[in-house]
Amino acid sequence: MIDYRAGMPRSTRMPKGAPGTAPPAGRLARRRLETRARLVRAARELMARQGIGATSIQEITDTADVGFGSFYNHFESKEMIAEAVMDEAIESFGAAADALAETLDDPAEVIAASARHAVRHAAADAAWGWFLVRTGLAHAGGLRRGLGQRLARDVRIGVEARRFAVDDPTAAILAAGGAILAIIAARLGGDLGNDAPERAAAVVLRLLGLSAAEAREIATRRLPAITTPAADSTRPTARVSTGRRR
Repeated sequence: MIDYRAGMPRSTRMPKGAPGTAPPAGRLARRRLETRARLVRAARELMARQGIGATSIQEITDTADVGFGSFYNHFESKEMIAEAVMDEAIESFGAAADALAETLDDPAEVIAASARHAVRHAAADAAWGWFLVRTGLAHAGGLRRGLGQRLARDVRIGVEARRFAVDDPTAAILAAGGAILAIIAARLGGDLGNDAPERAAAVVLRLLGLSAAEAREIATRRLPAITTPAADSTRPTARVSTGRRR
């Protein structure tokens, strides 16, 4: 909201508390944040259900119950709000999953636990899961941001430690990410059951060079807990439970 009083001489400005006085700056900032959060939440729900391309700005503002023109007070384009949706949807989970690297010593177990948590979270929050599938690693720079960045980091740590035997780490990362997304889609579509997280972890570990027997064993170990926020994008960043496995 523009404060038209800002350029007025001090003597002509309305006194504080006079009729027509704009709300205090703090209240304006809160309203702005609340409106932005409503737009992001609406875009997230729509884009998860029908994809970015099929979602219009008008649909977003209608769903958020926000005036069409207000959209441009927060985002320059549909692509910009899609970026915001992706960042919030993925970073909240990724921040919680990052703690796994601190509680587990085996790079293979880190990868397995991350994959299992991703599939579990997708099953619990279908909007998040479908958004991840529809954008995921196919998004520009997928390996340099979000979950793609974390997967690439953890795979490279395992390669450097000679825990993973892969000739082409970049191709292995892409294959692993694609496998996780495919299994998430299958779980959401009802083609896989409650064992989908463990199946995802085993497949990824096999792609990284582990034997079938070892991959299955690691994929079914006790899973360290992480606490991620609910689907509401206005909630704070994820909190993490980091107790070491016994």
